Amino acid sequence: MNNIMEKAQPKLFTGIDGLDKITYGGFVIGSTNLLRGGPGVGKTTVGIHFLLEGIKQNEGSLFITLGEPVSNIQRNAKQLGLNVENITFLDLSPEPDFFSKVETYDIFTPAEVEREPTTRQIVETIEKVKPVRVFLDAMTQFKFLSTDNFQFRKQVLSFLHYLQENKATVLFTTESSTLAPDDDLQFMADTVINLENTENGRFISVSKFRGSDYLSGMHSYKIGQNGINVFPRIVPNKDSITLTDIVYSFGVPTIDELLGGGVEKGSIILLSGPSGVGKTTMAMQLAKSISTHQYKSAYYTFEEETNMLLKRCHNIGIDSDKSISEGFLDVQKIEPLLYSADEFSRMVVDDAINNKLSLVIIDSTSGFKLSLHGQDVVTKMHALCKKLQSFGVTLLLINEVENITGDFKITEERLSYLSDTIIFLRYLEIDGKLRKALGVLKKRLSNFEKTLREFEITSKGIVVGEPLVNLRGILLGVPEWIGDKPEKS
Repeated sequence: MNNIMEKAQPKLFTGIDGLDKITYGGFVIGSTNLLRGGPGVGKTTVGIHFLLEGIKQNEGSLFITLGEPVSNIQRNAKQLGLNVENITFLDLSPEPDFFSKVETYDIFTPAEVEREPTTRQIVETIEKVKPVRVFLDAMTQFKFLSTDNFQFRKQVLSFLHYLQENKATVLFTTESSTLAPDDDLQFMADTVINLENTENGRFISVSKFRGSDYLSGMHSYKIGQNGINVFPRIVPNKDSITLTDIVYSFGVPTIDELLGGGVEKGSIILLSGPSGVGKTTMAMQLAKSISTHQYKSAYYTFEEETNMLLKRCHNIGIDSDKSISEGFLDVQKIEPLLYSADEFSRMVVDDAINNKLSLVIIDSTSGFKLSLHGQDVVTKMHALCKKLQSFGVTLLLINEVENITGDFKITEERLSYLSDTIIFLRYLEIDGKLRKALGVLKKRLSNFEKTLREFEITSKGIVVGEPLVNLRGILLGVPEWIGDKPEKS
């Protein structure tokens, strides 16, 4: 049904790729579209993108400004790297000498006197330019050319109908406030797009869209050197996931034994353990191993610098330089306070598709949580995991738990339900010494070994020992021997 609707309603691209994804192709041709939000949210910048896309498509593009002078708009656009030279501007903002001229209207109100020349300028420009796209900033300024709300509504409706009769697609902004609310304009518009700048970041959403479906919810965006970038929230595919018989090996036989052969393609793996226990080493071991079979991996680290991570791995026998130079491994440092969750998730999904990744490693879920700025980590991680899984990408999530020993806990973030495989690493205090153990708690797609094995990280890599069968209380971190203590060789 949606496909029929989309074919029946041809659209114009907005000029912002992420916004086109949210609106499923842009604005309906001939529609009226309201862009609302407080000061500084980027309404004018969105409008410029809309008009520049028209220039790109050889369409007449008209910018009508009722508030800010054209010189200011052009200067601000230049600072954002946007070239507005080919956009036609109609400047209806107050003249610089308006303040110095003292004009009084004894018989007619100022609105009645000034409305006629303003209307004439708009009509003359429309007839001359014949624009396909019109951006008006801001429509609420028309209120000051109207004697009352009834006249304002009538004037705006007439103006919008005039533009539509001239085959223009209109984008207009409002300056909503308690003194000048825009509720009536929301009813008049075919589409309503909301921009917000909060302490948790910038967000864009669609609250109304006549004639088309759209991607609902809040989506993050940024304003930078190239204007506005919008990052639509990740939505998992509805199609069922296709399973394969491909199994990835860690390259360490005893780890593969624990896992019943390895980890399956397209599965979600949770690797959990306290700080310093070897989670990063284990994840890099998997990436290095599959690269030898020419499968591509991407490692996103929120916490450790890439050069430090690679040097540390090199010192323990996991040399990833060849994998990186041959293009089978990409290690990226992510600063969580500079990325929103939507931006990071969109980057990961795009990388997975464009680079045909087989494995994605996120180190760690705590770093990802920082980029959420208070949003729900489970919702965002669920969407990202299921989206990658639908493309057949294996996802390894590194999760750090606070307890060094003591109560056994897999994750503080309630992410275990997402995982097809859960691998946990533990510190053990045995005979007064701190040692490490490895085990598998869950594996949906195959059988696995139900014992724990002690392991060490040496200069030659990961060395895993025999199952710890003579100990009890292992999950508490302070195990006790039952039966004979094994002799050290």
